[in-house]
Amino acid sequence: MNKKYELALILKPDLSEEIFNSEMENIKSMIGKSGAVIEKIDAWGKKKLAYEIKKFSEGNYNFIIFSAESNVPAVLESKLRINENVIRFLIVSHEN
Repeated sequence: MNKKYELALILKPDLSEEIFNSEMENIKSMIGKSGAVIEKIDAWGKKKLAYEIKKFSEGNYNFIIFSAESNVPAVLESKLRINENVIRFLIVSHEN
């Protein structure tokens, strides 16, 4: 049974538009290849961080809501953890 999840993602603020778009496409593709279905993407753009993370005071915020099997978040976490352009991420169960 598929469950809804929300991925909160903060990318480096100094990425060029081309690299940023490429990175988002890679992340969407990674979610799709894992068998998940993306329902909504909400891009907030650059925002000031509450505290400095990896020497950045700003980040590019994105939120992705997707439906997937319960094993998919763990797979995504392992892949996002090694992505050098991701400052922070969090995957939570999304309530309707």
